[in-house]
Amino acid sequence: MEQFIENSSLEGLEVIGSGGFGQIYKARHRRWACDVAIKLLRHDDGNNKSLLREIKMMQEASSPHVIRVLGVFKGQPPNSGWATQLGVVMELMERGSLASLQEALDGPPPWPLVFRLVHQVALGINFLHSLPRPHGPVLHLDLKPQNVLLDDALNAKLTDFGLSRISYSVSQVSRKDDEDSGGTVNYMPPEAFGLTYKPKRASDIYSYGILIWSITTGEKPYEYANPEMVMIHVPDGKRPPIDDIKGDAAGLTELKELMKRCWDNKPEERPQALECTTKTEELYQKHKHAISDTVHEVLKKLDQKEEEESDVVDNMPTGPSPIQDQKKKEDKGMKEQFQRIQIAQASESDHFEEEDVVDYVRKGPPPIQEEKKATPQEVLLGTLEHLGAQDFETFKWYLEVLRDFPAIPKSRLENANRVKVVDQMFQTYSMNTIKVTRIVLGKMGQNKLAENLS
Repeated sequence: MEQFIENSSLEGLEVIGSGGFGQIYKARHRRWACDVAIKLLRHDDGNNKSLLREIKMMQEASSPHVIRVLGVFKGQPPNSGWATQLGVVMELMERGSLASLQEALDGPPPWPLVFRLVHQVALGINFLHSLPRPHGPVLHLDLKPQNVLLDDALNAKLTDFGLSRISYSVSQVSRKDDEDSGGTVNYMPPEAFGLTYKPKRASDIYSYGILIWSITTGEKPYEYANPEMVMIHVPDGKRPPIDDIKGDAAGLTELKELMKRCWDNKPEERPQALECTTKTEELYQKHKHAISDTVHEVLKKLDQKEEEESDVVDNMPTGPSPIQDQKKKEDKGMKEQFQRIQIAQASESDHFEEEDVVDYVRKGPPPIQEEKKATPQEVLLGTLEHLGAQDFETFKWYLEVLRDFPAIPKSRLENANRVKVVDQMFQTYSMNTIKVTRIVLGKMGQNKLAENLS
């Protein structure tokens, strides 16, 4: 395995997401003949030895339920200038994250998949916590739906393990960055809000308890609460409402009991990862017979939704807007009137011959031009042009505070015009850009504009 993976080994780099650590790219590795994911790290000089040691440790960790780290990227991503950046090169998970699955399904998955996801996340945590020294145990410290990735069969793998330590020593990610990139504070244990906090295995177990609640409800914990209020009330024993878990699936009562033990206020009362794994395996066995059909149905639903969203862009009107069309008619009328004046003047003047006038005025119908299909960028730009100055500023503000998708930093939007905003959105959200636009326009009450994109 090569020590560094550089630009010369990659082709087709494109942004597929972003998070607290930096942007995430998809690329094709020329020699390996496969697609990979590259998570860039905010970093100063690209030569930090501790960071390279951490990535090497992650590279050596191998489990079916932990993302495979393939190497270290060292190079210049597109549009980054000449600055060298470091990144983690990982296997590409085509089905995205648990967070994107929840968004697509607009609720929890069917019960067989719920129990398998809960079990596979426990397997990943137990693997990290069981790694022998000198590398282990590895604490994840950032368990949340965004960091549970899914393969083509919707099997779960943990990502960003080990990167939490890197983030404190190297990337200098602020608490606000973490909140904007997925609500990390809502998954943090109560002891984490104290001044003498030292992370332990029990810290991950608490986050796992909150994650169980999110998986079983399809909801975000404390979704509308101010982060500061979460930090005050969680140490007082406040938790997401258990009544939000609906249904009477086999083993659900036992799963709720495990969840409550995991999020206990006292770290010493929480079960260890091995106990969680043993219990979730027992519960998953009750549903394992139905998992193949369940996964097939969920994948079918996801593919249909992706097809529909692709059609949204394809079916957008490509001709001029009514305002542009009217303007063209007015311009054409003025041009014809001007030409008639020229002809009249020419007929009265000795300086013009008849053939000169005939050459000047185009006869017959105008040439038919092939209609050009609008690109998604042009579609979005056309939509934003319908917003007034104040509404456009409001639109940018929503992009800065999004929670369902990665927020775009204020520094990139503050003085950006519509063209630059469109560019930033496609860099950040890629195929989800139209979806994000509809969400923001809906929040602004611009329902007609949002409907035009659906």
